Amino acid sequence: MTSPIVQITHCLDFSAAHRLHAPELSPAENRALFGPCNNLHGHNYRVEVSVQGPVDPTTGMVMNLNDLAAIMRAEIWEKVDHRNLDEEVPFLAGVVSTAENLAVAFWKQLDSKLGPAGLHRVRVIESPGNFVDYFGESR
Repeated sequence: MTSPIVQITHCLDFSAAHRLHAPELSPAENRALFGPCNNLHGHNYRVEVSVQGPVDPTTGMVMNLNDLAAIMRAEIWEKVDHRNLDEEVPFLAGVVSTAENLAVAFWKQLDSKLGPAGLHRVRVIESPGNFVDYFGESR
């Protein structure tokens, strides 16, 4: 009998500042495109990371959620919490710090560190009404 494929998700919260600004655009174009978000401001973000895989018949788990939490803490939270995303986070250097780009960058931070469980989705929630889902390059 094959093991069922299941998704598990862990969430973490962090606070960070950023400024939406594309250096190749003029100041006027940036203000027109990003509006007030062209100013330095902050968010209380939530990141949800889902992994997917077969349920191990011995442990009953796809992946130990404590392990996923520790990886997320080391690879994301410790690097972004209470930071200026545009100036203090090396893995975000050179990208406009939109929620879309954060989701892609977080995926890259985590993808090779999850062992046999496959990364399925990274969700970045920027505010109660705005979130981004990223499912990797293959979709």
